[in-house]
Amino acid sequence: MSKKLTKRSEDYSKWYNELVVKADLAENSAVRGCMVIKPYGYAIWEKMQAELDRMFKETGHENAYFPLFVPKSLFEAEEKNAEGFAKECAIVTHYRLQTDPDNPGKLRVDPNAKLEEELIVRPTSEAIIWNTYKGWIQSYRDLPLLINQWANVVRWEMRTRLFLRTAEFLWQEGHTAHATKKEALAESKQMQEVYATFAEEFMAMPVVKGSKTESERFAGADETYTIEALMQDGKALQAGTSHFLGQNFAKAFDVKYTSKEGKQEYVWATSWGVSTRLIGGLIMTHSDDAGLVLPPKLAPIQVVIVPIYKGEEQLENIATKMDVIVKELRKKGISVKFDGRDTFRPGAKFAEYELKGVPVRIAVGNRDLKNNTVEVARRDTFEKQTVSQDDVVTFVSDLLEEIQENLFQKALDFRSTHTTEVDTFDDFKKVIKTKGGFVLAHWDGTEETEDKIKELTKATIRCIPNEVVNEAGTCVFTGKSSSRRVLFAKAY
Repeated sequence: MSKKLTKRSEDYSKWYNELVVKADLAENSAVRGCMVIKPYGYAIWEKMQAELDRMFKETGHENAYFPLFVPKSLFEAEEKNAEGFAKECAIVTHYRLQTDPDNPGKLRVDPNAKLEEELIVRPTSEAIIWNTYKGWIQSYRDLPLLINQWANVVRWEMRTRLFLRTAEFLWQEGHTAHATKKEALAESKQMQEVYATFAEEFMAMPVVKGSKTESERFAGADETYTIEALMQDGKALQAGTSHFLGQNFAKAFDVKYTSKEGKQEYVWATSWGVSTRLIGGLIMTHSDDAGLVLPPKLAPIQVVIVPIYKGEEQLENIATKMDVIVKELRKKGISVKFDGRDTFRPGAKFAEYELKGVPVRIAVGNRDLKNNTVEVARRDTFEKQTVSQDDVVTFVSDLLEEIQENLFQKALDFRSTHTTEVDTFDDFKKVIKTKGGFVLAHWDGTEETEDKIKELTKATIRCIPNEVVNEAGTCVFTGKSSSRRVLFAKAY
């Protein structure tokens, strides 16, 4: 397969799809709408998972695991949640197959093995978890209950794209119970902050923090807090959400606690999650026409060393010298690979690691050994520099930090130049159609206007930003009064 990618400017969607496959991140599977995450792609997810898991535990959360299947009656208990996910549910109706008497060698559903109650393959786990919490929570001493789950979920999507939208995907979902509304709201906002910190400090992906409009909230939530990122094609990506569930699930599953005063009270709830969709966001925030560009903090391989040699003796000399540098880099917690394969030329190796987004490449040949130097190339800018072998470990360590910061700043600059304030609907339509990006505009607060703008422009309200100050104005569509701007964009 050719490694050359379609240019982003020619066909952004095709570029993305090609890059995911050619960089060995994932591929479509035999199951329609599902993907196989390949080792390199899964290694990125593992690094994301490790950092998020650490952050969750630092904020007092523990991991648990709950069943994949949800009895239909439990799923229906919270009506808004059930209605919100009903069209995406996969359902188990039977538990056994049998040989088909009319087609030898084929199997069919055993008509005598029909389940007494159908099982929903979890699209989200609130129902099964809150049914469980009923037995876990009795007293105020049992609160707060701070649980996270790393799992897979199934949402029967009709139009799929690797990482961004698949029928099955990996994620984490936090589910917490609290004694008071104030505590639950604080938890919801805290987790939004955790997600924003992770996105910006590890993914180098700037995000806008805000709350969803009523029509865009999670089904069954009283409030949904979101982080929204801007991709290079000018579309927004919802990168993580945290939901204040009020007492909706507590009442649906009769989860009460005895207060200090001896009263029976319903608990207050939150849920929050991010998924493998983050890998799609990582790709589309930083990568270029040559391939992946990975921020060092999430790159499976942060440094690759490519020897340039003639004959086994030169390779052995280079490998011996580089082994010292490899060990020193690893002592600093830097992941490094020495690629001594004799089945590929150096140029082919350069192209491979460029495509895979390895942040730093070190090339070393026989002449470098004599001069006690190496050539260091950075993936984000393609700049090269000759560095003394005595200084290379410190140099590379500093360079990785510089690359991380540069990628964030570059993405932040892009977002700044692609965020536009508009005051008329003509300007709104023009920006959405020709420039894209985030549009800050006044909105009259009605779902009717929100729906009409979406119908006419395909742009949705991504969030009501936390940091936008109150400002008197008029709705960009209806001309009615408005007290603040909201963030619009076309989105994935």
